[in-house]
Amino acid sequence: MDEVFELGSKIREDFPILKRLVRGKPFVYLDSAATTQKPIQVIEAIKNYYEMFNANVHRGIYSIAEEATVAYEKAREKVAHFINARSPREIVFTRNATEAINLVMYSWGLSNVRRRDVLLTTEMEHHSNLLPWQTLSKLKGATLKFIGFNEDGFLKLEEFDKYKNKSVKLFAFTFASNVLGTINQVRELVKYAKKMGAVTIVDAAQAVPHMPVDVQQLDCDFMVFSGHKMLGPMGIGVLYGKERLLEEMKPFMVGGEMVKAVSFESSEWNDIPWKFEAGTPNVEGAIGLAAAIDYLQRLGMDTVRKHEVKLTEHALDALTRVDGITYYGPSSPEQRCGLISFNLKGIHPHDLAMFLDNEGIAIRAGHHCAMLLHNRLGITASARVSFYIYNIPSEIDLLVNNLEKIKKMLEI
Repeated sequence: MDEVFELGSKIREDFPILKRLVRGKPFVYLDSAATTQKPIQVIEAIKNYYEMFNANVHRGIYSIAEEATVAYEKAREKVAHFINARSPREIVFTRNATEAINLVMYSWGLSNVRRRDVLLTTEMEHHSNLLPWQTLSKLKGATLKFIGFNEDGFLKLEEFDKYKNKSVKLFAFTFASNVLGTINQVRELVKYAKKMGAVTIVDAAQAVPHMPVDVQQLDCDFMVFSGHKMLGPMGIGVLYGKERLLEEMKPFMVGGEMVKAVSFESSEWNDIPWKFEAGTPNVEGAIGLAAAIDYLQRLGMDTVRKHEVKLTEHALDALTRVDGITYYGPSSPEQRCGLISFNLKGIHPHDLAMFLDNEGIAIRAGHHCAMLLHNRLGITASARVSFYIYNIPSEIDLLVNNLEKIKKMLEI
C-alpha cells in the first residue's frame, strides 16, 4: 500500500462510528465536507470536561471554575497557534462559520459600508458567505457584485479590472469551494483587494481542516471556519480578525460576560475577544476543538494534505472511468480540496444517494447550499463525495463499483 494511504488505515480505529453497520453493510462515510466524524480522543476530552470540571468560565473563583476557564482559554491559544494568528486576542469563538460571517457583517459592515459602496464576492460562494452580504447591501444601499469562474472552475481574475476605480469596501470569498473543490489563490486575491482598498473576509471552512493555513502569510483581514469540519464538535466556530479591526468594531450581541462596567445609562465593553462572546460560551466545544487540533497536529497538516491529494487523484481517476459521469471543478487534484461533485447521466443525485445508502455508502446530494453556483453550471443539483483523513482507496473503489451496479440495474 502507498505510504500516503497508510494514514487512513492506521487511524480508523480511533473513530468509533466507522465500526458500525448501515443497513447491514460496512459504513462508508464520504460526506466529510458537511461534517467530519470524531475520534475517540475528542469524545473523551468532552466527556472528561463534563465528568471532572464542568463549570462556567471567567466567573467562579472556585477550583473547577478556574480549571474550566484555563481549558477554554488554552483552546483559544491553540487555535491561534494552529492558523498562526499574532495573538489569541484575534480569535473569537462563535457557534460556526456562518455566525462568524454574520458577526463581521453586523459589527464591521453596518459601521463601515455606505450607500453606493461596492461589496464584492464570487459566484462560487456557499450561502453563508453570500446571504449576509445581500442583507448588508440592502440595509446600507450598497451594490453587491460578483467575480465569475471559468469552465475549469477557476475565478476569472481579469474581472477585477472592472472595479479598479469603484468604491469597493469588502471582498468576501471562499478559500476552497464546497462544490467545485477549487482552492483559490488567497494571497493573490487579498493583494487584489488591497489595491482596491477593500477589507477581506475568507471563508476557510473547507481549507483550515485540510491543509496548513497561515493567516499572517495570507494577510487577510478576517477568516472564518467551523470546528465540526475538522474533527471537533458541532456548535463551535472561529472568527479570526486582525486586532486593529476587532478593536474598532462594536459587539454583535450584548448581555452577560461581554462588559467591564454597567450603569443605569450605559455600559463599557470588555476587551477583545471577549466583547464578542456574550453569554455562557460553548466551553465543551472549545475543549473538543482543542483536542481535535492536537490530533491533527500530531498527524501534521502537510501529511493530511498529501493524503487527501492522493485520495482525490484516485477518486478522479476511478470516477472518470464510469460512462456518463460529469464532474465539476479543476482536473488536477493538487488544485482542489478533497471533494468531487458530479452527476451521473440518467439519474437524479437524490436517487443516486438513496441507492448508495442502501449499500451503506453516505454521500451528499443537492445544491450544497450553493444554488448560485449550480445555476451558473446550468444544473439544479449534484452528487458530492468528500474525503478526510480516515478514508481509504477501497472505499472509493466500492463507491465506483456500486455506481456501475446502479447503472446496470437502471439500464442507463
